[in-house]
Amino acid sequence: MIAETEKQAKQAMEAAVDYAREDLATIRTGRAHPAMFNKLTVEYYGAPTPLQQLATFTAPDARTMLITPFDRSSINAIEKAIRDADLGVNPSNDGNSIRCVMPALTEERRKEYTKLAKQKAEDARIVVRNARRHAMDALKKAEKDGEISEDDLSRAEKSIDATTKKFVEQIDDVLKVKEKELLEV
Repeated sequence: MIAETEKQAKQAMEAAVDYAREDLATIRTGRAHPAMFNKLTVEYYGAPTPLQQLATFTAPDARTMLITPFDRSSINAIEKAIRDADLGVNPSNDGNSIRCVMPALTEERRKEYTKLAKQKAEDARIVVRNARRHAMDALKKAEKDGEISEDDLSRAEKSIDATTKKFVEQIDDVLKVKEKELLEV
């Protein structure tokens, strides 16, 4: 009972950290990286298709992303999806590939993005704390029902608290890296 509850809490916390990593990767920094386009879908033959399935991404320099579609007939749909996504880039189409040049971020914009990153990290921390709360509630209920002893409950609480602390620290580390990227000129 205790091991299963701890395992479920740990899985939920791992998922929160993974989601935080993915979510923070989508925030634009001054550098070009394919993760910016992770959540984009393109209308391809009538079906919404993730952009990663339609093209390759290369970064010829730090501020340019070159997107080369596998099927050249989809180039206009990809360009439209990028333009509509409000990523702050203006895609240019040369017939074979799409070039996206990342404009330099202003100090004000960097601060906005940093604030957004902090909010996303806090959302992930909330998910971790909710997983902890659900696990604690389940353990307290089991103790109340007589399934586990008070000592077992105390040990499990300490274990779950340590796990929670570890995952919150991981989220903080991911946030520090992102903030450093954002504030780097």
